[in-house]
Amino acid sequence: MLWSDPENEPPKELRETQEMLRRAGLVVALAMFLAMVMVGLGVM
Repeated sequence: MLWSDPENEPPKELRETQEMLRRAGLVVALAMFLAMVMVGLGVM
């Protein structure tokens, strides 16, 4: 890569969307984990 090459960075909107999707995925994974633990313990 040359020093004169432009930065290969995604636009701001795309980065924000990716961050939001990452957070949403984390929340869904945590909810699934908690649901499995509750089912395992026989709470639900």
